Amino acid sequence: MQPTDLSHLLFDLDGTLTNPKEGIIRSIQHALRGMGRPVPDSKDLEWCIGPPLRELFSKLLDSKDDTVIEQTVVLFRERFATIGKYENQVYPGAAEMLMQLTQEGYSLFLATSKAVVYTHDILEHFDLSQYFDGIYGSELDGRLSDKGELIDVILHQEAILPERAMMIGDRRHDIEGAKQNGLRTGGVTYGYGSVEELTNAGADILFHSPADIARFLIEGNVPL
Repeated sequence: MQPTDLSHLLFDLDGTLTNPKEGIIRSIQHALRGMGRPVPDSKDLEWCIGPPLRELFSKLLDSKDDTVIEQTVVLFRERFATIGKYENQVYPGAAEMLMQLTQEGYSLFLATSKAVVYTHDILEHFDLSQYFDGIYGSELDGRLSDKGELIDVILHQEAILPERAMMIGDRRHDIEGAKQNGLRTGGVTYGYGSVEELTNAGADILFHSPADIARFLIEGNVPL
């Protein structure tokens, strides 16, 4: 059955609409190298795609020292702001899915823990901005990097009723943040969160491709 009571859709960016692996991991490696720390292989850093930047550096550095973490963030952005943000790929079918949903009358909002200044650049670069009624992300100082807080801001600023909205993302942060605010949730399995992670976080439905998202929201076909 088509979810006709839904009218607003909140989308994560990394691991949901685009695959940012190369740019994020290379920028993390650049930052760790600059801090004189061991630099893990790319495969060992895939878990870093999705969580807030300061949270992941705290884990990577095994440190709660704000000064050290901020130094590492600066080094990360040194590369990411100029090169890394464009080392990115739109998932096949993601742009078509967004276009179909807007044509069906859904209001789309971008909700990412990535700094909003980079988010605008990425969406413009890949010609995705046109599909969103609002683009929201964190501030460079870390404010609104918590997905629950970010979603709360979006709901209030856009006057969205939680029961009319769904959050779609690939990590537990997306699902848990949405649940805190009373939204329904869709977990995407083609990103960087496992089926187990998304299920344990309480995802209401799992999508295995961008096309699955469109089919469910437009036709009511539930992904297998």
